[in-house]
Amino acid sequence: MSDDQLKEKFRPNTDAALEEQVNAALAGVSLEALYDKSEADRRVEQTGPAQGPKRGRVVSVDQIKGEVFIDFGGKSQGIAQVMQFQELPAVGAEMEFTVDRYDAAEGLLIVMPKGALSSQVTWENLEVGQIVEGTVTGMNKGGLELQIKTMRGFMPSGQVALFFEKDISVYLGQKLAVEVIQFDRGSQKLVVSRKTILEREKEAAKQKAISELAEGMVVRGTIRSVLDYGAFVDLGGLDGLLHVSEITHRRGSKPSDFVKVGDVVDVKIIKFDRETGKLSLSLKQMMADPWVGAENKYAVGSEVTGRVARLAPFGAFVEVEEGLEGLLPISEMSWNRIKHPGDVVKEGDTIKLVVISLEADKKKVSFSLKQAGPNPWGEAVGKYAVDTTVTGTVSRLVDFGAFVELEPGLEGLIHISELSDQRVRASGDAVQVGQQIEVRVLEVDAKTRRVSLSLKQAGAKGDAARAALKAAADKAEVDRKKREEKRKGKALKGGLEF
Repeated sequence: MSDDQLKEKFRPNTDAALEEQVNAALAGVSLEALYDKSEADRRVEQTGPAQGPKRGRVVSVDQIKGEVFIDFGGKSQGIAQVMQFQELPAVGAEMEFTVDRYDAAEGLLIVMPKGALSSQVTWENLEVGQIVEGTVTGMNKGGLELQIKTMRGFMPSGQVALFFEKDISVYLGQKLAVEVIQFDRGSQKLVVSRKTILEREKEAAKQKAISELAEGMVVRGTIRSVLDYGAFVDLGGLDGLLHVSEITHRRGSKPSDFVKVGDVVDVKIIKFDRETGKLSLSLKQMMADPWVGAENKYAVGSEVTGRVARLAPFGAFVEVEEGLEGLLPISEMSWNRIKHPGDVVKEGDTIKLVVISLEADKKKVSFSLKQAGPNPWGEAVGKYAVDTTVTGTVSRLVDFGAFVELEPGLEGLIHISELSDQRVRASGDAVQVGQQIEVRVLEVDAKTRRVSLSLKQAGAKGDAARAALKAAADKAEVDRKKREEKRKGKALKGGLEF
């Protein structure tokens, strides 16, 4: 019997119009094809669709049973566990699911939200992109070995974390959620990644942070890395730069002096570009500005105590409190002339100073060390009278003589011509630095802070030399007077007498 005859046999009585529609629908279709198609549909209903990703709509949420019912269209429906969702889904929401298996008894697909942990994973239902849980059982040069249910997997070291970790042995024995990125059922090779999961989580957190953060906000973060120019702070999916200039009010400091990797800090967002996601942060703006009220706290003429922070050819920078430092000029270090600040102070020294100038609006302050102590030149004229013999210590040698410290802050100069009654080519031929000597005061000028000294005129030897000089001067005076008298008594030419 032909196909047309069979169709005619089982066709009910219909009107002409309906008959024409049926003939058009069945034209060219055999009964075998119809049977095969019906059998295929029946098999799908029994076994469910193939595993993998599938988009569906949430029909209902039963929090008591902990189940979410999903409609995938047609006769395809599924169920997922509430605990597998990061957030409780709303009824009517459409989302991506991963088919785990088909429950023939219930006629439902057992699914999970895309990215959720697969609990019944085997070589038969394994799919790329599945999230599975594995225990780290070993380690080799290339990465970590994991036991995932009855399967053994491998995770390359570059896929363990967001950033390269030098020591991955810390993961031994841990249970990790990983994503299937490659597998071969035949050879039973399985490669997984934790990094892909972390990247998605970070991106989701980043997008959330971008929508919530704003300039001026104070947020808490963790120091992720420390560099010469600053530190990067993880704000939970979004990294911000904490520039070295925004770490502290203290100048010339290294970021590593204040923060280290892993530190939890509260920072202020000072700049935020939503398009690029770039954040500029400040730690010092969370602290009080030490320059506010400095004009009252450090008035000119007041005495302060500070720590020498660093030296420069022209002086030293002294910190009187964190973030507030000023200059101690080399000219204000000592009443004596000095070549380098290091001759008087060293880094780390704690010294007493006097404030000599302050410009709080410009954040400038200068100090004096010599004015914090007594001025030795105030009594120098009376204390070191001319022609008195005093004891001092040779402090330094120069080409034209030697400087002698008579007391702290007061030096005098012995000119090279006053070092010895013999000719001296170099100052070091007569005296040495650190040597204690007796000298005679020749001149004192308190205004210019200068004292002229003599070594050759000091002591008994000096007295003899002065006596000889006086005798020579007296003899010269006598000779001069004799010549005067002789000239007066001599007759002038012409015979005239007076």
